Amino acid sequence: MVELKTAAEIEQMRTAGQVVAAALIAVKKEAAVGVSLRELDEVARDVLRTAGAVSLFEGYQPGFATSPFSGVICTSVNDAVLHGLPSDVRLADGDLLNVDCGASVEGWCADSAMSFVVGTPRAEDLELIATTEKALAAGIAAAVPGGRLGDVGAAIGAVGHAAGVGTNLDFGGHGIGRRMHEDPHIPNGGQPGRGLKLRPGHVIAIEPWFWQGPGTVYVIDEDGWTLRSADHTRGAHAEHTVAITDHGPEILTAR
Repeated sequence: MVELKTAAEIEQMRTAGQVVAAALIAVKKEAAVGVSLRELDEVARDVLRTAGAVSLFEGYQPGFATSPFSGVICTSVNDAVLHGLPSDVRLADGDLLNVDCGASVEGWCADSAMSFVVGTPRAEDLELIATTEKALAAGIAAAVPGGRLGDVGAAIGAVGHAAGVGTNLDFGGHGIGRRMHEDPHIPNGGQPGRGLKLRPGHVIAIEPWFWQGPGTVYVIDEDGWTLRSADHTRGAHAEHTVAITDHGPEILTAR
């Protein structure tokens, strides 16, 4: 069931979105060569704690996971692109880091992610990040009243296809509201003009993720969470929580 949110409820989600945005900004500021992923998790934890927000990730255990998630952010490095567990691994010069954060405030949720390079960047990493952010922008632009959910996925997929990057449709965007994952699922590809008709009050998390190589196969680490490319090519991830309004899409997690 896909629920419509009232204007007041969307504003409550915007409050959560701004906490998530602040956490991501703080993590990026502190990310440096030699800093551990667990230390970055503590940075985000402090932001959530100060704001009175509750992590959507810590303790979460979907069907594919072998244990509850143990951090408040996902920290995925290089060929890992989703669900990386914070650990004592320390960042090295040139690492491509994907950070995902979700939080709720007074029961209303928001979810967002970004990718960036620590230290000296490689040109191909910057290009991949730019492609992923371009796909996110295209997906958001397609999320208009009267449009179809397939328009969002098709817009994302078109950017990925044009760039020749690897795209997997198993994990993608999702509805969001009182829970982090609500209907509908939003694959990062599809056919325009198909699927759910978008209406003011729909709130969705749009999240393209790509690999530099053309492969679409992933493996999950022994930790039961970290998803990485089977061919070890590096990945990038971008996400915003977006409300469909009478005036078009509004980003609730804007940084």
